[in-house]
Amino acid sequence: MARLYTEDHEWIELDGEVATVGITNYAQEQLGDIVFVEVPDTGAELTKGGDAAVVESVKAASDVYSPVSGTVTEGNSALEEDPALVNSDPEGEGWFFKLTVSDTGELDGLMDAAAYKAFVDGL
Repeated sequence: MARLYTEDHEWIELDGEVATVGITNYAQEQLGDIVFVEVPDTGAELTKGGDAAVVESVKAASDVYSPVSGTVTEGNSALEEDPALVNSDPEGEGWFFKLTVSDTGELDGLMDAAAYKAFVDGL
C-alpha cells in the first residue's frame, strides 16, 4: 500500500496488518534539530488522533499522534540513542513506531502524497 499522510504531518505505511508511522520531512524541518524522542511502549493501545509519541527539538516539544487505532508492536529504539535520525531520514530510518491496525477503514480519511503536497504548499 502507498504511504498516506495526516494533517498533523504524520505518515503511515501499511504492510499487511502492520503499519509503520513517522513524521514527515515538512514536520522535522519545522521542528529543527531533534534532541529527544519518546516512542510508545510495545503493547500500548493507541486511538486514531490520540497521543502516541513525543518529539523535542531545540525549538519546541511536540506530540506525535496516531493516524489510526491499533496496538503498538514496536517502538524505534534507535531514536533513543540517535534522535537526529528523525532529521536525517524522517520518512525512512527515523520512523517512530509500528502497530497492528485495528480498523483499516480509518485509513480512508488520510491523504495520498499528491494531496499532502498540495496541503503543505497551502500552509
